[in-house]
Amino acid sequence: MGHLKGVGVALVTPFNEDLSVDFDALTKLIDFNIDNGINFLVVLGTTAEAATLSREEKEKVIAHVIKINNNRLPLVLGIGGNNTAEVKQQILDTDLSDFEAVLSVSPYYNKPNQEGLYQHFKALAETGAKIIIYNVPGRTGQNVEAATTLRLANDFPNLIMVKEASPNILQYFDILRQKPKDFSLMSGDDEFTLPVTLAGGDGVISVIGQAYPKEFSTMVKLALSREVDEAYKIHNSLVEITRLIFAEGNPCGVKTILAEKGLIKNHLRLPLVKASEGLRERIRKEMENIS
Repeated sequence: MGHLKGVGVALVTPFNEDLSVDFDALTKLIDFNIDNGINFLVVLGTTAEAATLSREEKEKVIAHVIKINNNRLPLVLGIGGNNTAEVKQQILDTDLSDFEAVLSVSPYYNKPNQEGLYQHFKALAETGAKIIIYNVPGRTGQNVEAATTLRLANDFPNLIMVKEASPNILQYFDILRQKPKDFSLMSGDDEFTLPVTLAGGDGVISVIGQAYPKEFSTMVKLALSREVDEAYKIHNSLVEITRLIFAEGNPCGVKTILAEKGLIKNHLRLPLVKASEGLRERIRKEMENIS
């Protein structure tokens, strides 16, 4: 568990013009992130447009990341959904030997109450896999409250972490203040990374990090060693671009930057579409300010 600290990036899935998976670009993206100090990689998170990938494509992406990573960094695999029995079965059926943990988003759309959320993650914990609870109420429609996360953390040692992306930063602080020693919290919100890490978090599972891996991983390293002023300098230089990449939804913003950097082609699968020309222009301008 010591492995998952610092900056993990939720890799996008690059596509070719015909919307097939662009494995060459995926190779480039992985190497770019590893070479620039990222600490671990998240495969098939929501940023990967995983909802639009077929089972066969998911298997190919997993195999490709394992091969290219070549044991250089720890890997985390996204397996989530809103049918508890199905998610549990998927975890049981998946060979997790190359993965440090499973990142599982809380059930979306159904809007279970707190007891339902507790029972969902309890069922997943029964697989014996190491699991990261992912709370992102802006996408799921339901907040996993701090009390529920803490209850799960205390009851199931293999629920090792929460990727917290509640819009209320006080919720992060409540978990950090009361969590068991071996349970960790990482920010799931790029802009909250620095204050949350300084408050006792273990870093971030990031979207912007894959576009600015050197800057973002340096910022978190500085935060973990309590070099606050230096860390805030980097934070402040990236605030605008971080806001811009989410302005029209994720991952269209980060794909714009990665395409501008020549790492991938700028294609998304429906229902997502690429960033508007206006947003692309603003992103290009802000990229010039950073470089």
